[in-house]
Order: sequence, then structure tokens, then C-alpha cells
Amino acid sequence: MNKKKIIATAFVFTVLCIVTSCKKFLDIVPDNVAVIDNAFKLRIEAEKYLFTCYSFLPKNGDGWFNAGMMSGDEIWMPQTDQATWHPAFRIAQGEQNRNAPWFDEWGGDRKGGDGRFNYLNMFVAIRHCNVFLENIKDPTKAPDLGIAERERWIGEVEFLKAYYHYYLMRMYGPIPIIDVNVPESSAPEALYYKRAPIDETVNYLSGLLDAAVEKLPQRISDENRELGRITKPIALAVKAKLLLMAASPLFNGNSDYAGFKDKENTVFFNPTFDPQKWEKAKNAAKAAIESAELNGAVLYTYTNDSYGLNAETKTQLNIRNAITTRWSAEHVWGLSNSYFVNEALCMPPMAGIANVDRFQLQGVWAAPLKIAKMFYTKNGVPIDEDKTLDFVNYMQTRVATTAERFLVEPGFATARLNYDREPRFYADLGFDGGKWYMKDATTTGSDVNSVYVQSKNAQRSGFGHFTNWNETGYFIKKLVHWESTTNTNNAPSWKTYPWPEIRLADLYLMYAEALNEAEPASATAITYVDRVRTRAGLKGIVESWTTYAKNPSKHTTQAGLREIIRRERLIELAFEGQRLWDLRRWKLSAEELNKDITGLSILGKTTESYNIERTIFSQTFIAPRDYFWPIGDTEIRKNPKLVQNPGW
Repeated sequence: MNKKKIIATAFVFTVLCIVTSCKKFLDIVPDNVAVIDNAFKLRIEAEKYLFTCYSFLPKNGDGWFNAGMMSGDEIWMPQTDQATWHPAFRIAQGEQNRNAPWFDEWGGDRKGGDGRFNYLNMFVAIRHCNVFLENIKDPTKAPDLGIAERERWIGEVEFLKAYYHYYLMRMYGPIPIIDVNVPESSAPEALYYKRAPIDETVNYLSGLLDAAVEKLPQRISDENRELGRITKPIALAVKAKLLLMAASPLFNGNSDYAGFKDKENTVFFNPTFDPQKWEKAKNAAKAAIESAELNGAVLYTYTNDSYGLNAETKTQLNIRNAITTRWSAEHVWGLSNSYFVNEALCMPPMAGIANVDRFQLQGVWAAPLKIAKMFYTKNGVPIDEDKTLDFVNYMQTRVATTAERFLVEPGFATARLNYDREPRFYADLGFDGGKWYMKDATTTGSDVNSVYVQSKNAQRSGFGHFTNWNETGYFIKKLVHWESTTNTNNAPSWKTYPWPEIRLADLYLMYAEALNEAEPASATAITYVDRVRTRAGLKGIVESWTTYAKNPSKHTTQAGLREIIRRERLIELAFEGQRLWDLRRWKLSAEELNKDITGLSILGKTTESYNIERTIFSQTFIAPRDYFWPIGDTEIRKNPKLVQNPGW
């Protein structure tokens, strides 16, 4: 069965199951027993139900449905054109509420402007997983299904069940554990579930993932048909993410929720810090790395250059292609159900690119100025810590030199902020005067005289179109495949790629973070961060801080190394939907999401009038309320055992 047929079958069957299910409570067994019995008569029918369980995986390759990408502060949308506002982006605007919550994963509503994909309710997903497991564990069901394949399918759905719980927990904190479905004929009090304590939930999900790992294959052997199916490395990686989250300040010894309990006085959060949680997170991350590397995972590097590219361009392709290469060896988990579909929203029209249709190349996804400032200097340290480079007047302009021609158009005047930056700055961001290498931008594929951004008012990449413009002046280059065809009078041909939900670089930085917490100022933690830095064209932490930083010994303390590792994660994983969740688990959202969203003065037509920082939006994050999203009032009313999150 090819991928399109799998998706179509899963969709049809999911809709059938939901329509024929009793939707009164979270997890009642579907009332059309004949449908369920028929679903497990033979292997081919059971496989359809397996794909139904897969069909609820979040569509993170579509920014419209990627809550982490759009609910925070790393991507901003045009303020006077609400047609481009995603439901999750309204949360970033401070519009979250309990009456009709935006991006409501609890009730399954308000995730698409026209109601699309509202069927992707995580509790419905869990219910289907339970139905599948109950039936497929019965050897009399699907009798033509072999023992080994049956075990594998059980492991896959055990993983999915655990992942859907984890996905909810990350958003809402305490959640109900739906271990088995309750028959519709049960007593009314059995039909209501209450939320479980965090530690109980983490232990349950960790155990479920362990059970799945024992049944899953180490690698996919039939890549033509099964890429994207769950493997041991994927399950171990999600377990590592779960335990890292559980060890982090939001969940580990968080006194803000000391009084958060249910109606039976069950306390949800243990207010006492437990250092063993970091030990567990460290071991889980190490196990995930070992399994991934056994499966052939490596950090991507651009090789076999046939275009004679400059070293700076090749380093940028190391970074860009780590995301955009289909089924890259760095992708521990690629979402075959969700290809990235928003390249046109990232890339603007530029001088030298024939396509002039602003509907085809829009570039409306904008990075706030604070994100541009977050990247290191070329010396591998923050701009305010580099003792050799002065960024105090970061909006002051100067003209690019010939030596900088692969980064900034020679003779072009642009802000100080855009010079002397690390390779990830140039790989991730497009800016006024900044080079944007695409293979088809020149007839030979060369990066000499490559295209560049011109984003002042009325210029090719700038404000002036009645619906499409970039609000901050910084474009998201990182997510645009370098081999997409854009230099054409026809519509662009985008080289799409499965969304990389988990990369090896992510696991390295997770391991480093847990190591530093379990073994303060760990030298091993530094080596794992340095693997990521080396691929990004930077020197190691020790050399960079010792040589260039105002505080050369910062990395020798646990607190100092913690800050370095956290910043490394924010830079390396920028625009991948990770920042929101990291800021939350570190309890730094109240600090970062109360900073103004600023950008360049996009109405300016001259170098002087354009390169002025302006405030676009004043974000507000109320702590501790906003660390967890509200459960909708409707859900609270229909389940007397539910309690609302604090502050809502």
C-alpha cells in the first residue's frame, strides 16, 4: 500500500470510527461493535486500523498546526493581515482563553481557521490505540497476522499511545491516564476520568515506552513502504524527551504548583526537587543516542560538491540541509504523514529571481529582532559577551566589503547586527542585503553573484504588497530547500521534505543538558555540544570562551555551562518548534515572552530610515498561569472530576 493510499485509508477509517463512536465522554468504546469486530477479522483490515492510530500524529510540517512553532516568539506574522494568523499564533498574541481555547487539543477544536483537522483530538487518538491493543493482543483476531508482525504492531501502538499522552502533558500538565477504554454500559461514575499526578504519569508513560521498545525494529528494512513507521531509536528518543521534561524546573520541584490538586485533594506536583530525575534523563538520552547511532544516524554535512561552492556557503548548507534533506541520516524521526509545506511563506522574491508574483514567494514568516540577536558572533559567543567585537550600536550601518561577498552583497549598506555573525545566523536568516543561495539562482549553480534580499519599502522583498510582507525584516531561510526551483516565470517547484521531528543534534544537546545537571560542569557534556558547534563551523566551547568571552571561565561552573547549553539549543533548533517547549520547561517563558517583539522599520525606503528598531507587539506572559493551557469550560462542565489549571 503506497503512502497516499495509507493516508487516504487512515483518514476515511478515522472519520468512520469517530462518526460511529459515542462522543459523550473522552474514551468510551465505540458503540458500533460490528464495525470494530469487522476491523480485526483479517490482517489487511487490522492494518487499516493501525494506520488510523498513526493518522493522529501532529501535522508539524504544516506551521498552521505546529503549536510549538507559532505559539511563542520566534516567528511573527503581519499584524494588519489576520488572514495569515494561525490559531496557535493567536496564543502568541495573548488571546488564549478558557471559554473557547485556541488550539484546543483537549477538546479537539479551534486548530484550523475553517475547522480543518479538528478530528485530530488526542483523546480520540488514545481511544483508538486502546481499541487496537485490546483486539490485536487477542490471537483469535486477525488470525492471518504472524506472531512477529503482531508484536511489532503492538509496540508501534504502545508508542503512539504514550506519545499522545506526552503531547497532552506538555501542553496541559496533569492529564488523565487512559490505560483502558471504559465500556459504554459502565456506571456513570466510571465514565469520568480525573487528572493524574505528574510523577505517576511520567512513570506510566516511561513504562509504556519501555514495553514498546522491546517490540520495535531497530531500523526500517523496507524503506519504500515503511519510512516514518516507529522504530527503537524513535521510541527511545521520545522517552528521553519525556524524562528531560520531567527533570526540568517546570515539573521538578516547582513550588508554584504546590497547592494544585484535584477535588479529592490529590496533589499533582511534587514540590520537592529530585536530582534523580536528571540522572534518569541523562541515561535515557544516552540510550537514545546509542540506538540512533547504531541505526546509522550522524550529523549531516554537505559533501560531493559539484558547484565549486565557497567554504562559507558549504557550511550554511551543512546547517540548512540538516533540516531539509529528505530522510537525512540526522533525522531520528521524520514525520512521513507531514511534509513541510510552508516554504513560500519563508522565502521572499529577490533581485535576480524571475518570479515576481508575491503570492508565490511571500516571505511573511518573520523572525523578531531578539531572535536575530540571539545567534553568536563569528567567534562563537553571544554578541554581548564578545570582548573583541562591539555590537552596542547594532543598528548602525556600514557597507559590505568584497571579502564578505558570500554573506552580504558587496557595496550594500546594512546593519551592524548582520556582520561578524556565526554561520547559523546566515544559514537561518535572510535580511536586507543578505545573500540567499539557491541552486537555480545562477545558470551554473555557483554561489558567485548569488541573489540577495532587498527588503526596504517598495523593494522586491520589502513592504508594499497589499497582503504579503515581512513584519520584522528577517526572513526564515533555514526551512527553504536549497534545490527548490524558484528562478522561473512559472510557479515555484518546492522540494518538500518530511518534517524532522527529532534530529540527532537535538539528542546530543539533550544529553549535554542532563549531564551538566547530574554531573556539574561535565567535560563530557561540553564534548557533545562541541559536536554540534563543529558542524556549525564554530570552535569548541572552551576555546571560544577562553579566547573571546568577557567571562572566560563561564563554562567551568554548572550555572555558566547551563546557560551556554540552553542558548546552544535555542540557536541550533531555531524555527523547528522547539523553543516554546524549552522555554516552558526551563521556566523562562515569563522572562522571554514578556519582552517586546521588535523589528526593523519596514516602511523605510532608505538605509537610514529602514535600519531603525521599532516595537511591533508587546507580548504578555502571566506566570504561572500561562505555562499550561486551559481546559475548555465545556470539558470542565461535562466531567465533574476535572479541575481547571491554575489561573484560568
